[in-house]
Amino acid sequence: MRTGPRIAIARLSAIGDAIMSMPLACAVRDRYPNAFIVWIAEPAAGAILKGHPCIDELVVLPKGWLKSPRTVLGLRKRLRAMQIEHTFDPQSLSKSSIAAWLTGAPQRIGFQSPRGRELSQFFNNLRHVPRSTHIVDMQLEMLQHLGIENPKVRFDVPRDIEAVRKVEKNLDLLQIGEPFVAINPGAGWKSKQWPADRFGQVAKHLGEKYGLRSLVVWAGKEEKKWAGEIVRAAGDHAAISFATSLSELAAVLRKASLFVSADTGPAHLAAAVGTPVVGLFGPTLPQITGPYGDHHLAVQAFHQTGPAARKSSTPNTAMLAICVEDVCLACGNLLGQLDKADLVA
Repeated sequence: MRTGPRIAIARLSAIGDAIMSMPLACAVRDRYPNAFIVWIAEPAAGAILKGHPCIDELVVLPKGWLKSPRTVLGLRKRLRAMQIEHTFDPQSLSKSSIAAWLTGAPQRIGFQSPRGRELSQFFNNLRHVPRSTHIVDMQLEMLQHLGIENPKVRFDVPRDIEAVRKVEKNLDLLQIGEPFVAINPGAGWKSKQWPADRFGQVAKHLGEKYGLRSLVVWAGKEEKKWAGEIVRAAGDHAAISFATSLSELAAVLRKASLFVSADTGPAHLAAAVGTPVVGLFGPTLPQITGPYGDHHLAVQAFHQTGPAARKSSTPNTAMLAICVEDVCLACGNLLGQLDKADLVA
């Protein structure tokens, strides 16, 4: 039985954001090895958190949970039984702060406005004013209220042995040998999308100059269609990936020598498992939400400003301003930093 502090992390949604919040759990475990750590999440984020070594219990909420009084009461009963003492709400929105409040914890830590929004300013009773620039560092600052200063940043993304076996089998079937590049054409916002044919030109360049094949990962019918367009533009230098779960995608990314993507969840997953990322940015800023660490490169023609709710549905003007040559140059710079042994097939 855990006898240390009893802590809940309320990071409910967005796969990339959940990944960037993993260092919270790791830092608490490092400072308090015997802490009891529970994570409250919705299904999409819960899928990547399942089996995390620093989490004692994962509470996955059903879709639309906040609209069901019965579900809310059941959640309250379950969380109260855990006797949580401290909650951390890196999301700091209404739904995450309500989930934290339902634990009954006397200390509920979130962000002060404007980082904290909606009803979080009411339900979180300790509101932190961040000083750091990157969201990972901002979130880790909240741990100061638990006596944790300047923690080591690690993610500890769970490893799924069955997922690794499936990935190895399918890579063999596709004749994708290491080293290879992984490319992701998807993006959660329309304004973050980069044209598929340009990704294809990048894949062709990497094949012709470095002898590297590209594996194009995807999720959903639309992204699979884009993946096909990329492969057609790249010729023999790229292949469409098999369908992957999040744990299988993590296994793919662990094997890749480089990952090329817009600002989206898989880019944060790649960074978290240690794969260098060339990130393409338009409506977001890489210094705030880019892949964490110093072994990644961001390509941005200009920052497309405006409220997040509006930027998500606006045209991808800033992304279209990113040229293929700049992305190829960034890829070459990162590949040049790798040990030559890593690039020997």
